[in-house]
Amino acid sequence: MRTPRLRARREKKRASSPVRVVVGLGNPGAGHAGDRHNVGREVIQCLVGRAGSKLGRAPSRVRGLAAQVGVGEDRTLYFVPGTFMNESGGAVSAALAYYRVGPEDMLVIHDDIDLPLGRLRLRVGGGSGGHNGVRSVEKALGDRGFSRLKVGVGRPPGAMSPADHVLRPFTRKERPEVAVIVEDAADVAELWRVDPDRAQERAALRGKDA
Repeated sequence: MRTPRLRARREKKRASSPVRVVVGLGNPGAGHAGDRHNVGREVIQCLVGRAGSKLGRAPSRVRGLAAQVGVGEDRTLYFVPGTFMNESGGAVSAALAYYRVGPEDMLVIHDDIDLPLGRLRLRVGGGSGGHNGVRSVEKALGDRGFSRLKVGVGRPPGAMSPADHVLRPFTRKERPEVAVIVEDAADVAELWRVDPDRAQERAALRGKDA
């Protein structure tokens, strides 16, 4: 039989749980900061900064960094897996289970080499497009029904492999544009929280005439 104190603790946890989760994929460690593969993490850092918060260590059973912002129906968890890209799924699955949020209320932000630098694309469901981090999340969840915000990082030059390309940092010439892209992607993510359809439209317009 549940005691009133136990019920109260569970009700408090339920009331403080986030309504939505926004995940930024990438690789941990200072050596990967600035890589094309880590642009999703950069967007999360931008979003958390806008909210006047900062990423901190997630609960022990959830490997990663997290920040929960907002109140009531505006509660959002921003999450960065502490695993390498190819193993993102376990950390994301653990975060959703811990905070009791379904995949349909999650947005995953990640790089995309099939989009030119400067383009954004927001989709619900679909395939991984060859992205190992997204594939890992799909496999761990057994569900493709989450939203994905793809941030274009461009195709690899010449005969360079896609794997080498995404692990390269943006060039000094590209950096000013990337800073704007990150801000625009953060705008889309914030809009997704309240109006996914309008967020999809805004993402589609980003860089279209470039």
